[in-house]
Amino acid sequence: MSTIAAISTPNAAGGIGIVRLSGEDAIAIAGECFRAHSGKPAEEMKGYTAAYGEVFDSEGPIDEAVLLIYRAPKSYTGENVAELCCHGGLFIMQKVLRTVLSLGAVPAGAGEFTRRAFLNGKMDLAQAESVMNVIAAQGSAALNAARSTLQGSVSKKIEAVAGSLVTAAAGLAAWADYPDEDIPEVENGALLQTIVAAKGELEALITRYDNGKAVTQGVNTVICGKPNVGKSTLMNLLSGYSRSIVTSVAGTTRDVVEETVRMGDILLRLADTAGLHETEDEVERIGVSIAKERIENADLVLAVFDSSRPLTDEDRSLLELCKDKRCVAVVNKSDLPAAFTTAEIEAAVPHTVVVSAKDPSCADALRAALEATLGTEGLDFSQEMLAGERQLNCAKNAVACLEEAKAALESGMTVDAVNVSIDCALNELYALTGQKATEETVNEVFRKFCVGK
Repeated sequence: MSTIAAISTPNAAGGIGIVRLSGEDAIAIAGECFRAHSGKPAEEMKGYTAAYGEVFDSEGPIDEAVLLIYRAPKSYTGENVAELCCHGGLFIMQKVLRTVLSLGAVPAGAGEFTRRAFLNGKMDLAQAESVMNVIAAQGSAALNAARSTLQGSVSKKIEAVAGSLVTAAAGLAAWADYPDEDIPEVENGALLQTIVAAKGELEALITRYDNGKAVTQGVNTVICGKPNVGKSTLMNLLSGYSRSIVTSVAGTTRDVVEETVRMGDILLRLADTAGLHETEDEVERIGVSIAKERIENADLVLAVFDSSRPLTDEDRSLLELCKDKRCVAVVNKSDLPAAFTTAEIEAAVPHTVVVSAKDPSCADALRAALEATLGTEGLDFSQEMLAGERQLNCAKNAVACLEEAKAALESGMTVDAVNVSIDCALNELYALTGQKATEETVNEVFRKFCVGK
């Protein structure tokens, strides 16, 4: 396998930049363009050691550098790895990279370092996927979830579930294939218990992922309501600065204003939309149409109502639009005399909060309502959590196969029929961890990685 090289630090100027090499010739290639001040050749350096010196090309010195050596198999990729750490100027990094490429390394593909770690058995596919989640984490809870998966918590859970199913399937196969042998018949009750327990473990993983997604990936959130109820004021409160234009004139917001904000551990991908109302203005009408489309596709709706004005048909139409959606009703302008009670809104939206969006202190009440609505309240992010939609789909498919196995067993179908469904579930679990993943699946996983990782 060829020796690969890439810049592993961001494509921007910084204090330090790193060019990473991995492969059989990584240390030899690094040694050809690095000269340690101690005079010790790179190929004589032990693993997990560093040397200070300078990196150079055919024209002369490029920069001061530190060379780090990791010898196979005790490295990230399981191969020889060398890292040239220089000052983090873009020109310097490009020049160092061109130098190692001229000496025999080849450019790394997206995620190729982690891909080699997977292929060399340093991690499974579930752990590999969590690497980018660690990099992308935007809060402590998201980081804890990603680190837990990277350390193998999900893989261990899947292995335990798969192990119980393998034992059950082996017993079924042995009893069916060797009827003349003195092999005890598998008891339906014990087998059913195994299937139900495995299904329950996977369903818990699915639920935890769905609830935790608001923290680990963010949730697409729409702020909506009729004109002049305080949507833009709420947007500015959540954003922490004046993101939307706020005036007393109805219809000020005609387009969608977007921002990503954090409420506690929850990441909201906010969209402030045009006020929902009937209008003859063509531009406003387009804005209202876009707002309704955003509500339809949103993961979470913040439906805003003006407590100082009686509820209208437009307010009730909004409640109807929010039916069957994850929704928090924000009854705004609590600093003014109330024109209605919140009973009608609370009957339609379980999580209702009364606030004045002008008052920053109401953020705590909003956060509590969001946590209750999204199911993140009390969620332990150090527990096993699936790392992405691919893993989620594998888990859901495995549950569907186990449901088929349960139905087949309860309806008195043959042992072979039950075993086929159990095997189907096992294939999905092995695809999740990468034991039976197709090349297309592996390619898709690492396609999303940055080149230097």
